[in-house]
Amino acid sequence: KSASPWALLRHKKPKPDWIAYDPSTMRPSSLPSEKNLVKVISWNVNGLRACMKRKNELEEEGSALARLADSEDFDVLCLQETKLQEKDVEAIKQKILGGYSNSFWTCSTSKLGYSGCALISRIKPLSVTYGLGISQHDGEGRVVTAEFDTFFLVSVYVPNSGQRLERLTYRTTEWDPAFSTYLLELEKRKPVIVTGDLNCAHEEIDIYDPDGNKRSAGFTSEERTSFQTNFIDKGLVDTFRKQHPLAVGFTYWSYRSNARPQNKGWRLDYFLVSQGLVCSVADSYVLPQLDGSDHCPIGLIIQTEQ
Repeated sequence: KSASPWALLRHKKPKPDWIAYDPSTMRPSSLPSEKNLVKVISWNVNGLRACMKRKNELEEEGSALARLADSEDFDVLCLQETKLQEKDVEAIKQKILGGYSNSFWTCSTSKLGYSGCALISRIKPLSVTYGLGISQHDGEGRVVTAEFDTFFLVSVYVPNSGQRLERLTYRTTEWDPAFSTYLLELEKRKPVIVTGDLNCAHEEIDIYDPDGNKRSAGFTSEERTSFQTNFIDKGLVDTFRKQHPLAVGFTYWSYRSNARPQNKGWRLDYFLVSQGLVCSVADSYVLPQLDGSDHCPIGLIIQTEQ
């Protein structure tokens, strides 16, 4: 009873060799001694304003975002589902985080207060672009790409297929292939790190109840096949699964049914990297203990070239 929820294996169909991902025991005990390490955190905040507020006096001091910055001391923060309008960005930037002077925002213009991504960095990128360069996909503010010395970093919020799967065909036959092509074009220039809410639990190990969710958005056979075909088969590597092939670790828990305290969740948030960066990954991890959203933050520590 004293153990945290994520320290205990929670899965309806566990295989004998599966284990629970517990960040308190499964993070590396040490990191490479070289100074050229970059830490990237990604988080679907499900509304940035709410994540920046302190709900009551009994909570820990500071907003959820401030607590994340204090605990992780990241170099780059990627946010998804900020739900901001363009007119709100400047005011939010003034309040967001001290010490991170470079921030880049994209907002939905087709539906206000919806979707939205940001990239906040203490390292100045060489260049920044927004969207895929395809008008039919770029109205919802779903992609920010920053170019650094040795890689591109892409913060993405992949479209949800919808409660009734009304966007499933768009998602799997239009968005995913277009995004995959975009990433392949970037890889012609530099290796790529893709992070964010990819809205797909790729395998049965990535969801608490696989049988009960076969026609739920994020776990349909169409989405899982699309994820495999457009990203994994094209050479991108799921860094968390590479590091922890048998670990059950979730990044999203529905607000319904008290799912998070029971750790009945989904792994929807990822760091995917080009093959050439796999050996540079020092840690790929999940931070389920940090709340403030129905998703938790995820992290990547990568060693860059001198």
